[in-house]
This record gives sequence, C-alpha cells and structure tokens, in this order.
Amino acid sequence: MKLLILGTLAMIVPVGALCAGEHSDAPTVLLVPPAEPARLASSSTWPWTPAPLPEVPKWGEGEGRSYLIAALDIVGFELALNMFNREFNSEDVYRSSFSSISDNLSRGWIIDNDPFATNQFLHPIQGAMYHGFARSAGHGYWVSLAYDFAGSALWEVAGETGPPSLNDQITTSFGGSFLGEVMFRMSNYYLETGGEHPSWFRRFGAGVIAPSATFNRIAFGDRFDGILPSHDPAVYTRVGIGWRQNDKLGHADGASAGPREATVVDVVMDYGLPGKPTYEYTRPFDYFHFEASAASSTNSMPEDVMVRGLLAGTSYEWGNSYRGVWGLYGGYDYISPEVFSVSSTSLSLGTTGQWWFTDSLALQGTLLGGVGWTAAGTVADVQEERDYHYGVSPQTLGALRCIFGNVAVLDMTGRGYYLNAVGTNSSTDYETILRAKVALTLRVFGQHGLGIQYVTSSRDARYTDFVDTNQSIAAISLFYTYIGDTQFGAVDWR
Repeated sequence: MKLLILGTLAMIVPVGALCAGEHSDAPTVLLVPPAEPARLASSSTWPWTPAPLPEVPKWGEGEGRSYLIAALDIVGFELALNMFNREFNSEDVYRSSFSSISDNLSRGWIIDNDPFATNQFLHPIQGAMYHGFARSAGHGYWVSLAYDFAGSALWEVAGETGPPSLNDQITTSFGGSFLGEVMFRMSNYYLETGGEHPSWFRRFGAGVIAPSATFNRIAFGDRFDGILPSHDPAVYTRVGIGWRQNDKLGHADGASAGPREATVVDVVMDYGLPGKPTYEYTRPFDYFHFEASAASSTNSMPEDVMVRGLLAGTSYEWGNSYRGVWGLYGGYDYISPEVFSVSSTSLSLGTTGQWWFTDSLALQGTLLGGVGWTAAGTVADVQEERDYHYGVSPQTLGALRCIFGNVAVLDMTGRGYYLNAVGTNSSTDYETILRAKVALTLRVFGQHGLGIQYVTSSRDARYTDFVDTNQSIAAISLFYTYIGDTQFGAVDWR
C-alpha cells in the first residue's frame, strides 16, 4: 500500500513546475508542428497546385469530441487495472468473473472497510483518471462527471468480486471529478503557457499532472491535441521544499508516532482569482484552489491533497476596492498528518474575493460552509483494527491571504469537520476534526523566496464501541520557495 501511495503521489507533486510559466494572452493554442509548405496535388502537373491542409480539430468541436473513445478509454483502463491487480496482488477480490458480476448486480451496496488510503486517496485518483479521459475526448465538466459515475459503477460491479461499495462510488465519482477537473485544468494551462510549441519538458510535466488526458493526445495525435481555452485567468502558484520539526506529536495515551524531523514539499495554486475585468465564470471550476504537501514520513505520503472549486456561481463587486465570486463550491480533502486521517467530498456555499485595503496591501479570502461525505480515523496505512468511520459531516473553511506589495505574503487557513458516523451503536457518537495552517513567504529576489509555516491538527473522537481518542500534531517548517508571480497573485483592476 505504501508503494501504491508513493506512486500515485507522483501524479500530483509536479504541479509545482507550473510556477515557471507566465500565462499568455493568446487564445486557444493547438499543439501541432508549424504548417508545412503547400502540399502537391499531383507531381505530374505544372504548375504544381497546392492541396489544402487538413484542419486540426479544436478541443470539443467536431472530430475533437468523441463519446465512444471516452467510454473505450475507461473500459480499457479498468480492464488493464484489473489484470495488473490479478498478477501482482494476492487478494482474491480482483479475480472477478461472470458469476461475481451476476452476484453484484443482484445484491445491495455496502459501506466497505478497505484501508483508508485505498478508499479515500486511490479511489479519487482512479476517478480523476476517468475524468481526464472524458475531458480530453472533448467533453465538458458535467458530461465527464457522468462518465466518472458510470466508470465507478462498472468497477464496483465488475472490477472486484466483493459487494459494490457505496462509499467508493461517492469518492470515486464526485471526489474524482473535483480532483480530475483541477488536474485537467492545470495540465492544459501548463501547455497553453508554453507558447505555440511547448517544450518536451512541458509536455512531460503536463503528462504527469493529467496522465489520462495525455494518453489521448499521444494515442490519437492531432485529433485530441487541442487545448481547452483557459480564457487567461489570474493565477497564483507557489512551490516550496524544506525541513520540518514536529513540535507536538502524540495520542491521548501520550505515545508518539512518526519522526520528529522530516523533509517536506508544499504546493499551492489559485486559478481564476476574482477581479480580472476580462475573465468570466461561466464553466465549473473557472475558479479553483489546489494545495498539496508531502513529508518524508511514510505516514504522511501525501500529508494532504485539497481542492475546492466554483461549480456554479457568478462574480460581484462592492465599490472600487472589492471584487469577488460566490456560489456553490465542490471540494475534495485528504488530510493525513502522521497520527490520524480525515477525508471528505463536499458541497459548500460560499465566496472568494479580493479587497484592496491600501495601495500596497491586498486581502484575498474564502469563506465556505457546507456538508460532505467524510471518513475519519487512524493513520492512512493501518491494515488492522481500522477504527475509521463514515458519515455526513457539516464543515466550514476560512482562508485569508494578506499580500504586502511584492515583498511578502501571509496565508492563514482554518477548517473544521463535525462527523456523526453511520453504523455506530449510539446517536451521540461523533468526531470533531480541526486543522489550521499559517504560512509566511518573504520574496528575496526575483521569484525566489524564503518561507516559514506552522500547521496544527487535532481529532476528538467519542464512540461507545471504541476508546475515546484525542489526537493532535503540530509542526513548524522552513522553506525555499519559488513564486509564480512577484505580486503574489494580487489582481489589480484599478
């Protein structure tokens, strides 16, 4: 399981390379070589008559869209995944047959108890792969979500012998679509900002970020080489690598876990920040926030992957100093800070905005409140005595970024989950999970900076069938940071 987690993490971390790209004012860019000189209609005639060059399909138009290819991509991926698991996994759960498929079609869905990281991280990654196949085949977000849902249901019925899992259907379909849309957008943006002919390094990086989309580009050539137009969003990116000291680490009984010191990588991207006059929020995830971090401890690989994006909403403004967006947000969180784990796929109402407090101080913030399908419990790779629970959880998030000109930026984020687990013996069973992060980045020269970060997480679990648990961890980190924008993402419409 640890090897699987390490492998899939490689799909997310390279997004830090986005910091090196400046966005372009160019419209849709097609990844094709320069036009060749006019082709010859016939070598036996003179003068030679140029034959028209075939037009490369644009993304989502004509031959640039296919329902069949998206479906075949997903079925082929699931078949390959099942065969791989049969070969390299000793568990009988992957040895599905016509008999097991018939059984699954006739029996009810369950809440399974697979390892936490499998259910809450690898299944959303699998759903993100489905999403990339559909998006790269020219489909919009909502059609791609339907492919995610159908692909997940197919795997639950035919990919495994066990009863189909309701929790996997939720996290793979919806968590996978939220994560997959962000990965697809980041990959497209990385290519688009590379100019008319992106370098092999950009193509490789885009492939790591969204491998299923890149598969269609390679397999079908010019047909799916078109790029989803970004419409030139305001973007902020930051990537840091540094050293961490765990300040407080332990369980209710005082036992410690994990190393006191670790290497840590931290990545942040905001896409579609409000305030740019020419940018509109007409598509799901025209605004999104992505962050991920990983530490050298095997209990936190990754430590967190969190996305939130505007599913449906609109922009608004107050006076000359404030611009914002509000509406319905979709979110996927996976948090595993050494001693416990929590993950949620959620819908929230809220707003994101920017306020020019003074000429040299801009404040950007997000406030969300909503409900999610949430799992919480022990560390992600525990194989025995898995005491994690599922349930519907109210949750909140508040984030504030203070931008001090081109000198420094202070990020503060707090989030909370209140979980009433299903399937327990008492209606009074609950969990409360809180997480707060404060990060200060100081620009030293150009796009290079130094950062310091403090993060704290706590879990208070009260269950009649388990020992009450109070877990907490806090850590301080020092970073070298590469900043995508010397203005730290501040949008100036004045």
